[in-house]
Amino acid sequence: MERLTRAELQARNRARVLTAARDEFTERGFRDAKVDAIADRAGLTRGAVYSNFPGKRALYFSVLADLAEREAEPDGLRRSSSASGETPVGEAADAETNDAGTVDLGTPGAATAREALGAFARAWVSRLPLATDGPARLGMDLMPEVLADQRIRQPFAQLMKLNAIVLGLALERLDGHAHTRRVRVAETALTTLHGASQMADAAPGFVEPFDIVAACAALADLDLGDRWDPPHLPFVPRARPAREPWSPPLAVDAVRGEPVPLARDGVVAVLGLHRLEAVEEAVRATPPGGEVTAVLVTGDVGELGPLARLTLADLRACLRQVLPAPAWPRLRVVHDEEGAVAAAAGVTAVSDGTEAAVLVRSGRVVARADGYGACHAAASAEL
Repeated sequence: MERLTRAELQARNRARVLTAARDEFTERGFRDAKVDAIADRAGLTRGAVYSNFPGKRALYFSVLADLAEREAEPDGLRRSSSASGETPVGEAADAETNDAGTVDLGTPGAATAREALGAFARAWVSRLPLATDGPARLGMDLMPEVLADQRIRQPFAQLMKLNAIVLGLALERLDGHAHTRRVRVAETALTTLHGASQMADAAPGFVEPFDIVAACAALADLDLGDRWDPPHLPFVPRARPAREPWSPPLAVDAVRGEPVPLARDGVVAVLGLHRLEAVEEAVRATPPGGEVTAVLVTGDVGELGPLARLTLADLRACLRQVLPAPAWPRLRVVHDEEGAVAAAAGVTAVSDGTEAAVLVRSGRVVARADGYGACHAAASAEL
């Protein structure tokens, strides 16, 4: 028998722990699940579990992130739903139900912001379970765990902000109005949908999916007075001119689920999980056609890393069923848990408060900025 390398053995043990933890959390819920029971299920020691995950909550977030990323792949909804034996709710009039009992939303093709919000909500509620036992209970403890710790709440709030920015930018592209901001509409839609998810867990049968879809679609016509006021940051230093090589590693866009063309011209913003909303400053300041990449870093890779992956995967699972190719926003998001992209950008020490940005032109870093306002400074650099 061929001997496994250390890395291969660690990967195999990690996978075994994730599978065992998923079964334990599904059967007992997060609060009643025991790390010792997870170790027994995996056929490993308690120490082996902790060598892969720093704690039970980190393991719980990792299980949810793993499942969400699988679901976000093509046909992920069909695979996850048929495997769990559950029938999602919220079929729309123009959707079809396949033999597995899941909603087939067809080829993405929303033509207006209203259509996109309705289709996004339809995709969201199609994942709501009809009951709260078995596989359906797996995610029920996510929000209580977020609420339980301020150290989790602030990054989660910023991740929600990032999701709203991505969705809002997509709605703006569908509208065709470059000066109409749609981020607050997106925030309201996500608030509605997360609330529906919580009510589906707390009061099964209370949520009427068709009403949620209709309400979210109607938000597109709601005037929230949303506008983007360019930041006035006279106290923030301008970007510093640079002439440095740019050799980024391979990376994957967490929004599209495809490789990121980091070598292309554009702004690369390295952002800790407390500073994610700053990426909108780069997007708004970048000239039309320019690309912006948000590189997510954290000082707590074990716990906050999987939370970030989970949050973006949930967004991607719905967006990929809704947006036609021209509507995808010119913003890409990269999870940089190892810090490789940040290091390539010259940011060697990262934390949840990190904000740094570089401007790339013709394969070189031509400007860089650090600290509060760095995204705006790099994107608006005058060379």
